[in-house]
Amino acid sequence: MPEPVAQLARTVAANRKGHATIGALAPSPWLFPGGQPGRPISTTQLTQRLNQLGIRPNQARSTALFQLATEIPAAILACTLGIHTDVAVAWQRLSAGDWATYAAEVSRRPSNRTSRPAEATE
Repeated sequence: MPEPVAQLARTVAANRKGHATIGALAPSPWLFPGGQPGRPISTTQLTQRLNQLGIRPNQARSTALFQLATEIPAAILACTLGIHTDVAVAWQRLSAGDWATYAAEVSRRPSNRTSRPAEATE
């Protein structure tokens, strides 16, 4: 993670406390431990906590998905995010994304392959 987010994550990790710590043999592996041993905090609970701090994660998520949908094909978006292809297609339509733009951009990227020079003819 980039700074300053990395420092915040380290601080939270050093001071994290879950509701299900009684009888736990080891500290939770989750940055935000939940109410059940070995489980993370629920999406609903985390959203409520962030909203109390004035952070609107649903808006940020929508903005990020909207931006991704403008830049990459729906099939790649669905596979990468683990969402249904129909949902990715809907996001792409809403964002007016064009997969042809993505394909053109990929084709302009420098290749890692080394091209072999054509053999000289005599």
